[in-house]
Amino acid sequence: MKRKSRSYKTKAPASQPFSSTPSSSSLNYTNIAIWAGIFILGIGVGIAFSSGVSVNPENVVSREAIDRSAPNAELCVQYGASAMVSDVRVFVTLNPFNVYVTQPSMRPGCVLRRNNWAVLEQKKVVTSSQVRECKNRLNTFGFTGDLDNNPDIECIYQNEAADNLFLKEPGTVGPRPETDRF
Repeated sequence: MKRKSRSYKTKAPASQPFSSTPSSSSLNYTNIAIWAGIFILGIGVGIAFSSGVSVNPENVVSREAIDRSAPNAELCVQYGASAMVSDVRVFVTLNPFNVYVTQPSMRPGCVLRRNNWAVLEQKKVVTSSQVRECKNRLNTFGFTGDLDNNPDIECIYQNEAADNLFLKEPGTVGPRPETDRF
């Protein structure tokens, strides 16, 4: 007599690690929505902090801040362009040859277009001989300080070689806009 061996095979419950039951999928979608909201909120807060304009002498952020700081701001914007003026002195020795440079001092200024020099003559801050001399050299006037209170006015030269390399796109050609010429 043979003994029958009985093997009992028990079936293990089918485990599906990534089962999609309604409760777990809604939990996953909820988590994804929360993390996406946090991410978008973080980007918004970062943009708000980085684009906040604080107008103080240590932080010049935009052209508008420079325009507001210019001497005689309304006149400057209407008849010229506001500017950042840097005063630097250079000392050169010849024996031995060395070059020494002072620390620059930065202050707000204004550059007037050539056809608006009459404003300076009306305020009696330049003479007709200064205007004639500056015009003969094809220059223009720039100033710092209030025009009504002893301004520092100079006949300045526009450097055509000083291009803004940030605005030059590779492969683009064409003349500079006429509004860039003073």
